[in-house]
Amino acid sequence: MEALEDGVLDGNAIGGLLIELFGTEMTTAVGVCGSCGTVGQVAEMAVYQAKMGTVARCRVCDNVLMVFVEIRGITCVDLRVLASLS
Repeated sequence: MEALEDGVLDGNAIGGLLIELFGTEMTTAVGVCGSCGTVGQVAEMAVYQAKMGTVARCRVCDNVLMVFVEIRGITCVDLRVLASLS
């Protein structure tokens, strides 16, 4: 896990969370930003982790691609700006 700038991590920071949620290694999965069309691996996304949740953003346009929030022990996932993930 590499810090990109103050408080920003690479997508490897959410590797364990993704395995928990999807049951497989996802950092090498390729995602497409639904806003600018950038194609890249999850490991290349800019990740911000805070008490409220975790956000993965596109490195090119800075749009939010993934949001993970835990509510009452249940992890809620929002991938709506991620055009595809394979």
